[in-house]
Amino acid sequence: MKPINKITSVMTPLDRKNVDTDQIISKEFLKRIERTGFGKYLFYHWRFNSDGTTVENFVLNDERYRGSEILVAQENFGCGSSREHAPWAIQDYGFNVVIAPSYADIFYNNCVKNGVLAIRLKGHEVDELIQKGKNELFKLEVNLEDQSVVAQDGTHYKFEMDPYWKEMLLKGWDEIALTFQYESLITAYEEKRH
Repeated sequence: MKPINKITSVMTPLDRKNVDTDQIISKEFLKRIERTGFGKYLFYHWRFNSDGTTVENFVLNDERYRGSEILVAQENFGCGSSREHAPWAIQDYGFNVVIAPSYADIFYNNCVKNGVLAIRLKGHEVDELIQKGKNELFKLEVNLEDQSVVAQDGTHYKFEMDPYWKEMLLKGWDEIALTFQYESLITAYEEKRH
């Protein structure tokens, strides 16, 4: 995984509550075994009509948000099934940060385990950001070290982050990489057992 600390990007406002993982990545696209290649299927049934044409008024189809690394959504984001493919699709599409008031627990854990920074802000703060992002292209600077989000208009938002996940994201480690930090101790233990 790549380390995350500061990310500055235009935000993409997804003004929807209770976005479930089947909308994030629909079940018919779960046949791949790699972690890549899922981005093109992100929000597929919201982005495309049944004939394959794009849904013009869906935010991800708005060219202004192309290349955005920060997705801002409403409460209970990632509810539904526990598929790990959901954060894979979000990340593969290009989002490294998701901001919402609340998440389904399994989805949140899958995000941070896979290198997606999932930030919880208060509901009224998310409403503010989404409104500003709908009115104009609105840039945010996310700083994991400081646990802050600074909007282009100077508004500061603070967020809480578990120290364990913060360190993992800052260093770009998954749980296997963390285990390798103790390789010499593990080797010494194994040699001692023989």
